[in-house]
Order: sequence, then structure tokens, then C-alpha cells
Amino acid sequence: MRFRNAFRIVINSFGNVYKLLLFRLITDLLFVSLSYVVITLGLHTILGSAEAKKILELLGEFFKSLSSGNTEFLAGFSEEFTRAIADFLYLLGTNIGSIVGSVVGVVVLYLVARFVSGTSMLAMGTILNDKMETYGNTRFASAYFKNLTKATLYHLVYVPVSFFYDLAALVACWFFFFYTPSFLPSWGFITVFVGLALSMTAFICLQALKMTFVSAWIPGIITGDKGVFRACGESFRMVKGFAGRFSNYLIAIYCIIIVNILCAACTFGSSLLITIPASYLLILSLQFVNYYEDTGKKYFLSYRKISGADGKPEGMGD
Repeated sequence: MRFRNAFRIVINSFGNVYKLLLFRLITDLLFVSLSYVVITLGLHTILGSAEAKKILELLGEFFKSLSSGNTEFLAGFSEEFTRAIADFLYLLGTNIGSIVGSVVGVVVLYLVARFVSGTSMLAMGTILNDKMETYGNTRFASAYFKNLTKATLYHLVYVPVSFFYDLAALVACWFFFFYTPSFLPSWGFITVFVGLALSMTAFICLQALKMTFVSAWIPGIITGDKGVFRACGESFRMVKGFAGRFSNYLIAIYCIIIVNILCAACTFGSSLLITIPASYLLILSLQFVNYYEDTGKKYFLSYRKISGADGKPEGMGD
């Protein structure tokens, strides 16, 4: 019921998807542009080297020979490609400082971009809260600047913690993927597929767990009018209904993955411009629905429907 209510709220306020899309397009474009500059300046020697060009040439010739049936080239490809890789690795070793500098620069830019784009979530939270509480229409700009101080403090805490949590989850799943096949019968591709499926399941469960713990953080700041740290502490201590919230986020993540993949496949990726910001909005709506339900508050689903604390919609009459 909560998932359905969150979905209805997203549909009834779908115009917010375009606001979020525009904001994130601007921040992502800046991130990609600056990252390109950092990578180009730091790795121009490596990217433009004869060793890198040799590898690209060999790969191009390989696919050409594969399609044309040039067995003479294919017979000596392995040895020649191994030598090219060895030369390229030696080049990397002599330019390790530039590589480390570029990687650190891109990571810092990523964190900054994630911080800036993430500040829009509290603005979206305010818009959703006003819609659910009074069925009011709040402008994005006013909501953004109204919450800018709290959004800055929130993301100064959330972004680095979330980054290291996601990194640890990826590393854990990486090892899980490589060690799982050793406990399974050797069935070739099936064993690899099972290991990949289990790793993906573990990563999604870890993401759902993270969302469950921080579920009441943004709503606590906006709806509860609490400080950033107090709202964070209360969100982590919220034990009642934990399993239900975890189940909702687990279902939401799987639905988001399926919808994004299917829509991208059917529209050659163009639908991602809509489905990705809509996915963020769905998770945010689910956070507010959970908060309203757990605190016993009623909220608007539409102009004539109010949901009670038990999740059952009530008509307002004519």
C-alpha cells in the first residue's frame, strides 16, 4: 500500500520530474566537462602515446580479420597483443603520478557533483511535503534556497558516508562474485551466472538496507522541522516497521532497475532522461509516505483523496 501511494504521488506531481531533470543535467554536464579536462591534462601523454595507439590498432585489425577470416593475422595476434600490453603497462608504471592525480581529481569532482546535485533533493522534499500536507504547489527555486543551509549540512554528512558505504558494498560483492563459484559445482557459464546473480542480489539488498536506515532523515528535517543531526539519529533509531520499510525499498529498487532497462532498450536510451529522475522522485516519495504513516499523519494522495495513517485512502466528498 505504501509503495502504491508513493507511486500515485509521483504521478500526481510528475512535473517535478522535469525540474529535477533540468537541475541534474546542468550539474552532470559540468561534471563531465571538468572531468574531461582533468583526464586530458593528466593523461594526455598516455592517451596519445605510441603504445596506446598500437593497442587500438591491434584491436581494430583483430575484429577486421575476424570478420574477413584472415587466419594469418589471427595466428600471431596473441603474441603481438601481449607484447603491446606489456609495453603499455611499462608506460603506466613510468607515469604513475599523473594517473593517481587524475583519478583523485575525478573522484573529488564526482563527490562535488554529487553534493551539488544532491542539494536538489531537499528542495524536492519540500515540494512533495507541501503537496502531501496541504496540496500546495511550491516553486522549485524558493524551496531550493529555503533549504540550502540544511541541504548543505545534510550532504556534507551523507555524500562521503554514502560514497564509502557504496564502495565497500561493491568491493564486498566483487569478492563475493569471485569466491562464490569455488563453493559451487563447476558448471561453466551457469556457475558464473549464479555467482553474478548472487552478487547483484547482495548489492541490491545492501542498498535497500541503507535506504531503510536513512528513510526518515530528509522527512525528519522537512516535515518534522528537526535539525540535520537529530533527524539522522532518529532515522537510524527507528526500529518500528523496519522490515516493512526494507521490503518496500527492495521492491522499489527492483522495479526501478527493470523499468529503466526495459525503457532504455525500447527507446535506445532516450527514455532515461525521464525514468532516472522519476526513480529518484519515487524513492523520495516513498520516504515521505513511510514517515507520514509511521508518525500517524494523514496526507493528500490527490485533490479529493486523503490517506489515513493505516494507508487506506479516504474521500473528501464533493
